[in-house]
Amino acid sequence: MGQTGADAVLLHYAYCGSAGLEAVVTAPVLAASGSSASTPSFGLTDPSAARRERAPGATPAVLAARPCRRDYDLVAVGLRASMTRVMFRDELLDAQLLRVLGSAAYGGADIGECLQAARDVREDDLGSWYDAWHGLGDRVATLARDEEAADRAESARLAYLRACSYHRTSGVMLLGAPIDPRAVAAHRAQKAAFRAAMRLTPLPVEVVDIPFDSVRLPGYFLRPTDAAGRRATVILIGGYDGTSEELYLLTGAAALERGYNVLAVDGPGQGSALIEHGLTLRSDWENVVAPLIDHLVARPEVDPGRIAVIGLSLGAHLAPRAASGEPRLAACIADCGSYDLYAAALERMPSPLARGLRDGKLWARLAIRPILHLLVRKPTAGWALRRGMLVHGVPTPLAYLDCLREFTLHGYAERITCPTWVCNADGDEIGASAPQLVNALSCPKVFVQFTTADGAGDHCEQGARTLYHARSFGWLDHLLQPHQMG
Repeated sequence: MGQTGADAVLLHYAYCGSAGLEAVVTAPVLAASGSSASTPSFGLTDPSAARRERAPGATPAVLAARPCRRDYDLVAVGLRASMTRVMFRDELLDAQLLRVLGSAAYGGADIGECLQAARDVREDDLGSWYDAWHGLGDRVATLARDEEAADRAESARLAYLRACSYHRTSGVMLLGAPIDPRAVAAHRAQKAAFRAAMRLTPLPVEVVDIPFDSVRLPGYFLRPTDAAGRRATVILIGGYDGTSEELYLLTGAAALERGYNVLAVDGPGQGSALIEHGLTLRSDWENVVAPLIDHLVARPEVDPGRIAVIGLSLGAHLAPRAASGEPRLAACIADCGSYDLYAAALERMPSPLARGLRDGKLWARLAIRPILHLLVRKPTAGWALRRGMLVHGVPTPLAYLDCLREFTLHGYAERITCPTWVCNADGDEIGASAPQLVNALSCPKVFVQFTTADGAGDHCEQGARTLYHARSFGWLDHLLQPHQMG
């Protein structure tokens, strides 16, 4: 999620952002590219900003001098992903608030607790975000321990789940390289709370460490019942800043309720694999999912002919990539379906700069480097860059942008043979390229667009997960028949 969540360095020049960029790079970019400076095209999405560019006398210097209507010049996609506004002026913080609220349906939040914590956040101070959510997580974890000591197991289990969600939320805005010790502490607290909750659940839960290359991938194998027999199973893949623990709240609990086994794992660049073991993100998820399936088919509870992969946010890019090279998958679900992360980044840049970067021109790299370095220092506008540098294990924002070249489904989507279900939301720029994925598929396929009118227009349907589950599992249930025993 995260934005994803989204969830990439995708640059979107909005309002005064394009003007500020123009003042910085128009002369060198246009001179080097041979374009005219009289009619630059920035693909603005705000009509008033576009009119401002076309107005007489709107030279780069004049445009740059005009007041901005935002606190930042450039907006990384993920900040503008939320159509639902809860309480923050800052769009990223509001989207993160909606993210935790959206887990309430599966025990990950109490709305009143969340809104009260959010009131203690100062939007220009990410430390206050950590303090507010960390404090709430600690208080709810104390409640959980007290309830467990009093032998009230269900109250304790539910409180541990909320504590897990709140601790994860506390650390998410601090992700960056080098990693903040508070983010490490938050991750460990959310994992400890989740494992305490699972200890009290009536369902069979197993902590797993699956061999992968020379290391092991941590996660959980959960079953809807301890009855013998082989069942349909789903592998859950999260996003840039998600964890296997959060995957339980976002998709795992819903899958268990419908009769599926669930394998939720932190892959390279995710959760414990990243924060505790230093594994950075890789694009070749056909090679990551293979040992996961090896693990599953060796289990007596799993029907090897009924294994599906479900990707969320960045995972909706990684899941189709996995399916492109793993014929043992019976189905694939991509929840936001980003097709080509690097191409999407370039689409949101001024066209001369985008062409220069695509073609590897030195002048384009020299032009974008200082802009990215300015952006990365901004509290929320630079968050996606800081997080991306951590997840990919690279030292600079430009190196992060370069990493995205590997993340394309071009030439891979065509290889998928299993039935595939793809969705996006009409207010989510991160998933805007989902139709490209659908068009590239030659396998049986379904495309669904969730809408703002239904309350599901946000990234990964953050405010309407039960609606998303009704649609996605309705399709998957028909294929895999989760209540049938193999």
